[in-house]
Amino acid sequence: MPAPPTFDVRLLASRVLSPGVKELVFERTDGAPFAFQAGQWVSLVLPLAEGEARRAYSIASPPEGTPRFGLAVTKVDTGAGSPYLHGLEPGAELRAIGPQGFFTRPLVPEGQATLFVGTGTGVTPLRSMIRDALANGDTSPMTLLFGVRYPEDRIYREELEELAAKHANFRCAYTLSKPEAAWTGLRGYVQTHVEEAWRELEGAGRGAPHVYICGLERMVSAVRDLLRKQMGVERKRVHSERYD
Repeated sequence: MPAPPTFDVRLLASRVLSPGVKELVFERTDGAPFAFQAGQWVSLVLPLAEGEARRAYSIASPPEGTPRFGLAVTKVDTGAGSPYLHGLEPGAELRAIGPQGFFTRPLVPEGQATLFVGTGTGVTPLRSMIRDALANGDTSPMTLLFGVRYPEDRIYREELEELAAKHANFRCAYTLSKPEAAWTGLRGYVQTHVEEAWRELEGAGRGAPHVYICGLERMVSAVRDLLRKQMGVERKRVHSERYD
């Protein structure tokens, strides 16, 4: 396969999504559309003090045929790349390489149901898929099971809840691993609730759901094992990507 293209980007805006997570919106400096599929990732070339470094991030925004794209970056204090990105000001320019990756979901307007399972910033490619699907008239049943530690870690919460209110075929459920006593939603790790969410979608009458999983390797492996070994879900219906 040919190497993905390299191009320059300019930071247009940044905002805090949650404690430790920033959304960065970039734009190609040449004004050309950034063509990608929902779920893919892009590498940024960072001019760090210790030398040039590449860091890969899933694209959080949906494909819209514009030069712009968004990323959600978790600041890791022991690292070098994420603190550098968190410190960027609008107008800063970087090189980018992409898009890359095969963790994508075809648009299925009248297709089978889909369960999205994400934790932390692992929700970003899933957000891209969901927004892309809904914008293109996908009416198949979709559920996002989103796991975080605390309520304030639910990045894009307002947007996801607005999408759920607007689209009857989309539902978003949060589960907290470290909830406060007042929390009335789901509790525990996402794998605790995967089977129930999958069975609910299966009951929608569209056949066995597909599952898209993104997060740290431990969670991804646990959910894959649950689906494949305990529930007997076909391999071709389980799609995953990890970011550690």
